[in-house]
Amino acid sequence: MGFFDSDIVQQEAKQLFEDYQALMKLGNSYGKFDLEGKKLFIEKMEAMMERYRIFMKRFELSEDFMAQMTVEQLKTQLNQFGVTPQQMFDQMQLTLERMKSELGQ
Repeated sequence: MGFFDSDIVQQEAKQLFEDYQALMKLGNSYGKFDLEGKKLFIEKMEAMMERYRIFMKRFELSEDFMAQMTVEQLKTQLNQFGVTPQQMFDQMQLTLERMKSELGQ
């Protein structure tokens, strides 16, 4: 069975994408949130990033050709911006840490 043939992988990918889209839409109103709303948004983003990191690690560890191609496509796309996947995750974490520090956390 291929990596993408797994119902679990398909469901997690779908859920991850939908959750990410919803958070990005919600994030457009971040400036209007009260303190607790901002804290909750940051927590949700941190949880999302952890889920995404785990999902990508599954791709990296898989021996499936399509999974490996997906990893290579991501690397190629990020490389166009001069960034590695690890640097992308690091930058996102720094952004979340900065957001927390602005809230005095």
